[in-house]
Amino acid sequence: MELAFAWYPALFATGLVAGFVDAIAGGGGLLTVPVLFATGLPANVALGTNKIQSSCGTALATAQYARSGLIDLKATGKGIVATGIGAALGTYTVAHLQPDLVRPLVPVLLFGIAGYTWFRPDLGRVSRPARLSPVAFALGFGLILGFYDGFFGPGTGAFWALACVAVAGLDLLRATAFTKAMNLTSNLVSAAVFIGFGAVDWGIAGTMAGGQILGGTLGARTAVRGGFRFIRPLFLCMVILLAGRTAWQSWVRR
Repeated sequence: MELAFAWYPALFATGLVAGFVDAIAGGGGLLTVPVLFATGLPANVALGTNKIQSSCGTALATAQYARSGLIDLKATGKGIVATGIGAALGTYTVAHLQPDLVRPLVPVLLFGIAGYTWFRPDLGRVSRPARLSPVAFALGFGLILGFYDGFFGPGTGAFWALACVAVAGLDLLRATAFTKAMNLTSNLVSAAVFIGFGAVDWGIAGTMAGGQILGGTLGARTAVRGGFRFIRPLFLCMVILLAGRTAWQSWVRR
């Protein structure tokens, strides 16, 4: 697909901003998906291209969190395996079953997360005792949220972050780091499926990936420096925006 040259700076800038936001609070797809559709790409190619470029930003953000000592690869290993399996099953399922039954429920869950976070201002400020063993948490939530991300996707980062804080007992910064590792796993699995179907525009993906790499690195560094006070308001804002968007798509524009 041929695009006018003026599109490419805009695509790079979109990747940059989305990568920055996604590394901290998730929701970068709120920016990238509409822009990709605006280029005129077919729906499956737009979604495949989005998975490729977002995976690049998530990979750099995950690496930055790991370098900062916020990701214990041994502890998250089982979660990565379970998430990968769940994402593969979800991606396979969506090829045979449209996610129409899930769509109306997602805004309800996201508004619930927003309300829960709003009315508990200290949620995630410090770590707390876990409600599940690390193995049970990683396997259980990895399979469930990995499947959801492969099957439908919107809000996966918010669901992971809340689970990490409320169930695993992590503080919000470490929850954000863990979430990036899980997001990267499911993104790579889904991206591999889209590549297999040839549903990627590599020129657009490469342009946006350049912005994502820079934005993801800067976003993760900013989160590490800013900590809880910086992450919480941005997280809350992105969850509310994502809830509003999915509500519009699911309940109004049908």
